[in-house]
Amino acid sequence: MKTLTYTLIGAASLLVLAACSNETPSEATNDAPEVKVEAKAEIVAATEETKSSSANEDLCLTFGPQTPRDISSKAGINVVDFVMAPASNQLNLCNIHTHTNAEHKGPGFSVFVNDSDNGGYACNDTTALTAAELAPVEGDGGFKGVKPGDTIEVHWVHTSCDITPGEGLGSCLSDTCTDPLLRVEAQTFLVVNDSNALNFNDFGYEVNTVNGLHQAKAIPANSGDPVVFRGSTTGPSYNQSKCSPLQVTWSVRPMCVKVDINSLNEWGAKGNVFNETKSHGVRQLVTAPELLSAIE
Repeated sequence: MKTLTYTLIGAASLLVLAACSNETPSEATNDAPEVKVEAKAEIVAATEETKSSSANEDLCLTFGPQTPRDISSKAGINVVDFVMAPASNQLNLCNIHTHTNAEHKGPGFSVFVNDSDNGGYACNDTTALTAAELAPVEGDGGFKGVKPGDTIEVHWVHTSCDITPGEGLGSCLSDTCTDPLLRVEAQTFLVVNDSNALNFNDFGYEVNTVNGLHQAKAIPANSGDPVVFRGSTTGPSYNQSKCSPLQVTWSVRPMCVKVDINSLNEWGAKGNVFNETKSHGVRQLVTAPELLSAIE
């Protein structure tokens, strides 16, 4: 079977998180993908489900697999193949940022909000929060676009380049490393006003290195086994007609965990090397099987 490959766009195109590119792959194929027998029924079902939604869309079919996706479904028939990035502890952390609400859909965050740039999915337990957990914080807070009761999806972006963590995805490349392996560790949080919830500062970066690699202080480890798959970058600049050209290995945890809004505000207010002081919009769920990789 022929596969389709292409290289990452250069650092100049990635100076901001939502950088937009219409760059197309350098090689195309019409060969049918090989599909495991056990996944065929699911792919057929997914295809039928998305026919009505994608029938009126001009799908960007010459691109590789896209993100975000429903991580509960393994279906996907995109033929682009690329080398999966190694584990995050073998790469450099280059950026941390958040999206409100969750871009992905998963077992613990399957409540559809809306189809706008501020839509996405909410944690299933949102309606079960107490009045105390939903109590508003005083003032504007140090991290904009997030309040108690919101869902956020946090992305820890890692690169094979020898870089220093910084602002936007441009920090994941350098003049001498324009074609890195990229990996995103993702966790969806339910934001509450409760000091007993997780402290976001515990998952930040404060110039800490492990074995010579820049690393977050921690990444949540008690929210289920991550679902790992091939995809792209996200953000509201992209949809099923306007695809991201970047090749990214994703590791998405399936369950929500609670995080304290006060710690998130503190993280934004004290400053961070990523210059993140607000939460970003979402890219709507990618549902067309032609734009998704099969999850192995």
